[in-house]
Amino acid sequence: MTELWDGLVQALHLIVTFDDEVVDIAWRSLRVSAASTVLAALICIPLGGLISFRSFRGKRLLINVIQTFYSVPTVCVGLFVFLMLSRAGPLGGLGLLFTPSAMVVGQALLITPIMLGLTISALSSVDKNIRDTTLSLGASERQAIWAIIKEARFAISAAIVLGFGRAISEVGVAMMVGGNIRGFTQILTTAIADEANQGNVELALALGVILLAIALVVTLGVNLVQQRR
Repeated sequence: MTELWDGLVQALHLIVTFDDEVVDIAWRSLRVSAASTVLAALICIPLGGLISFRSFRGKRLLINVIQTFYSVPTVCVGLFVFLMLSRAGPLGGLGLLFTPSAMVVGQALLITPIMLGLTISALSSVDKNIRDTTLSLGASERQAIWAIIKEARFAISAAIVLGFGRAISEVGVAMMVGGNIRGFTQILTTAIADEANQGNVELALALGVILLAIALVVTLGVNLVQQRR
């Protein structure tokens, strides 16, 4: 118990003194996760609008498939991206494997089903009279979708925040396509596992505290958005 307490004290010391390695890993994690969240949002919000707005055969089945992928194992996504970006894969020529860019792509694929499903749910809950009124005033389909998105902006914002939380807390994709290269692709989750295995408990605890703090901020952000809604 004493060793654990001493390790926690040293971990807090690393945080409050802004240890270079701790700051570098944390900042890299935030950059990668933020980029993947933005990329996923650019895909999910327009696509969610189209799916929600239009009626077509198989729509319910498509939504069920999207929701099924909420719990897809991160290693499965990592394996898929790895095969796509490896030298023998169709995108191997881009040279993205074991780079932060590969991690962004992998995390974006991982959180896309969650953000897309929640976006569809948010847009579906908007009063249909808003859409009908917008169309009756001569708006195009794109303008009508945008009006609905603005109406559901708080719920969509919550979906984006949740997507970010999922991205920054995952480890499988980052490990498989990033390679956990110190100073280049190592992020909070992979660094915690690596440092703990090497016996560097203080650094692992410091990174764990930061990750928990980010998770708390994400939770508070979601609650704040839902209260505003």
